[in-house]
Amino acid sequence: MADNRRSRAITEGVQRSPNRAMLRAVGFKDGDFNKPIVGVANGHSTITPCNAGLGELAARAEKALRSAGAMPQIFGTITVSDGISMGTQGMKYSLVSREVIADSIETATNAQSMDGVLVVGGCDKNMPGGMIAIARMNVPSIYVYGGTIKAGHYHGKDLTIVSSFEAVGQYTAGKMNDTDFVEIEKHACPGKGSCGGMYTANTMSSAIEVLGMALPYSSTQAAEDEEKAVSAEESARTLVKAIHNQLLPRQIMTRKAFENAITVTMAVGGSTNAVLHLLAIAHAAEVPLRLEDFEEIRGKVPVLCDLKPSGQYVATDLHRVGGIPQVMKMLLARGLLHGDCMTITGKTVAENLKDIPSDPSTDQDVIRQWDNPLYAQGHLAILKGNLATEGAVAKITGVKNPKITGPARVFESEEDAMDAILKGKIQPGNVLVIRYEGPKGGPGMREMLSPTSAIIGAGLGDSVGLITDGRFSGGTYGMVVGHVAPEAFVGGTIALVQEGDSITIDAPARLLQLNVPEDELARRRAAWTAPAPRVTRGALAKYLKLVGTASRGAVTDE
Repeated sequence: MADNRRSRAITEGVQRSPNRAMLRAVGFKDGDFNKPIVGVANGHSTITPCNAGLGELAARAEKALRSAGAMPQIFGTITVSDGISMGTQGMKYSLVSREVIADSIETATNAQSMDGVLVVGGCDKNMPGGMIAIARMNVPSIYVYGGTIKAGHYHGKDLTIVSSFEAVGQYTAGKMNDTDFVEIEKHACPGKGSCGGMYTANTMSSAIEVLGMALPYSSTQAAEDEEKAVSAEESARTLVKAIHNQLLPRQIMTRKAFENAITVTMAVGGSTNAVLHLLAIAHAAEVPLRLEDFEEIRGKVPVLCDLKPSGQYVATDLHRVGGIPQVMKMLLARGLLHGDCMTITGKTVAENLKDIPSDPSTDQDVIRQWDNPLYAQGHLAILKGNLATEGAVAKITGVKNPKITGPARVFESEEDAMDAILKGKIQPGNVLVIRYEGPKGGPGMREMLSPTSAIIGAGLGDSVGLITDGRFSGGTYGMVVGHVAPEAFVGGTIALVQEGDSITIDAPARLLQLNVPEDELARRRAAWTAPAPRVTRGALAKYLKLVGTASRGAVTDE
């Protein structure tokens, strides 16, 4: 056991007898005070199917920790359901929950001087929240993903939660009957687990595996399969070894490791939220990472996986054909991955992948062959221009028209935009502007899955654009640009757009431009006044005061 074990001050010495007495009350015996104390940050909740199975995983991990010679202590962390709160005022708390999760894990782990922490999480913000805490604390840690939901089925098609959101647009546009609308709702989510496509939860679980902070193959396992629980047990044993060897998160989460995570995110067609979250995790780990790094890597990496939302398959299909390790080996074999990065297993990336073939099986098409990628370059582009001088994030693959110039339709909130879409007030060629939904303006930077899904459902996905200082769900696709920074609330150019202004979204040129003369913009800027905050008390008000720009991860401790 390493001499610098953090809990030693609590568990040793007569002068600490009150502390020992408290620990005896929760099950410590005489021989247990020399064992490492390991926190199990348990995100179990029946609020969402993403987290409904985490209690069992935490219990299996707890038992394995004890068998491996550690003393586990379970404590709870919160979650919110993005899917349930989507399109409501409640969604403002989603990104806030990332910070609450991080703060709660840091608080419990450091207050009790735990020697390590095993984080169990499921819904979208559980992953970055847990990883921000791990990076801040820098004590031996491992992440256990709760697992993905299995696909729903109706009329021979795989369904995910996004199917239900898109059905709203189809139904409202008169393109779907009552029966299909209700049956899609009933079949979209058949059990426990996080949303099944390469949406934010599965994107972040994959990124964490690539970073080296979770076990190989663990990011695409189904929540309800036994192998998920077995992986949780193995994660516990791996963590105890890391504690003995004092293998620390910041030895694993290096600049090279983040480059690997970005590379694989591009290859699997991951969520735009990965940009925001990886920037925030890197900030917590004190690793220099810029918005521009995503664009530089994007140009080198093809999209290899045909996954929802814009593709055919779900995460369990990817798992069946080799999972994230297969994708990593393809990239490593082509010199696009750093093989010398250390992982929580105690082995390097290259060592973990040594027995995996350099190319996937030819009898499947979930992972494309190297010479037949879905797209030649990555899908997450960083756009700049006078509408986003700090940058904005767009998915640029899978759209028929990667360039659009059209009149602005300006909305001061998601609700206003949704109302216009459902009432048929949006025409082909329009560029929707949804503003004052940024980190401060929302506050909380809501995801715009409801309006983007309604646009797709109404058949307008290839003919209209949408820009926002808010975010997008991992289930969003189409000509949409989010994370526009500076945001409207702090006086970014998006605040100056007027109804009918010409806006250009040019994905190939990485351009987001308001086609208004500079002197007119200067006049509008001089006349603009900051709006009053939408909240003045409580968690959202505190978040508004602390949160920084999306272009640096929307962190609260800058």
